[in-house]
Amino acid sequence: MSHVKVIQKQWGLHKPFKISRDVHTHSETIICEIGDGEFVGRAEAAGVSYAGETTDSIQKQIEDISAELEAGVSREELQQLLPPGGARNAVDCALWDLEAKRSGRSIWEMIGWDPKPVTTVYTVGIASLDEMRDDAARHSDHAQIKVKVGIGDPLEQIRAIRAGAPGSAIVIDANQAWSIADLEKFAEPLQGLGVEMIEQPMSTDDDEALRGYESPLPLCADESCATTADLDRLRGLYSMVNIKLDKTGGLTEALQLAAQAESMGFELMVGNMLGSSLAMAPSFVIAQRCRYVDLDGPLLQSEDCDNPMHYEKGQVEVFTPALWG
Repeated sequence: MSHVKVIQKQWGLHKPFKISRDVHTHSETIICEIGDGEFVGRAEAAGVSYAGETTDSIQKQIEDISAELEAGVSREELQQLLPPGGARNAVDCALWDLEAKRSGRSIWEMIGWDPKPVTTVYTVGIASLDEMRDDAARHSDHAQIKVKVGIGDPLEQIRAIRAGAPGSAIVIDANQAWSIADLEKFAEPLQGLGVEMIEQPMSTDDDEALRGYESPLPLCADESCATTADLDRLRGLYSMVNIKLDKTGGLTEALQLAAQAESMGFELMVGNMLGSSLAMAPSFVIAQRCRYVDLDGPLLQSEDCDNPMHYEKGQVEVFTPALWG
């Protein structure tokens, strides 16, 4: 018999974080703990806010299946109990952590991978040009900077970023704010400014407008790609997919998505919905396979969990089992 505990958590941010659709002043997550009386597995999820998920809704979903969880379910059985989203992410990753603790094997031994440090982007949110330049300048020691666009002139914004961080690679994320006309207008000039990739330029409803469009830059599906069920539809529209465990509903589906996407010729990115190092650790597993890594949630926050991941100028070291897995 297992016991299940759900804790709501707020993490302060260094400053408001603005994207095209909203502004965050703090991050809200839930921490799920599943214990068997001897060992406790822990995981953290933020959910998918643009799909209507909140910490309250995530907590309710977990509590609604608490009897099944306490009776004991496998990760495979969980895939049928909960839909993709924050609740399944929290439970799935807590079950991975619990299994690691019970077996005395690390996550890497469980999946047969040899982990290495990865390089994460640092994300600059939408702000005034001076603020965006200064933020980039403070993080110019990062090899890669991701820039939120979709409000304001992206060419001016990237020039400001380039002024602040002349040596950093740049990728951008419009969070569905553009039209196909915007993409056609901006993509080539952005390439000229050194931008390497564009993430989710348009609304998920407008994906088909990309069919036949020859982009000068790789296009990455974020909101358009949640699980393996989305891949067939995205073939020929995007060349890359952004895997986020809050979208997939945990590491179990994320591993399947990564493998299937690679087999279909997609390149991989891993992202986050904010949260502490506890939320980043399972995503770090997927990061081992990715061209681009966006696991900078703890860098945007003014606080982190115990046994945090170690970040140094954008390099993320392999986490310790004391954190997760």
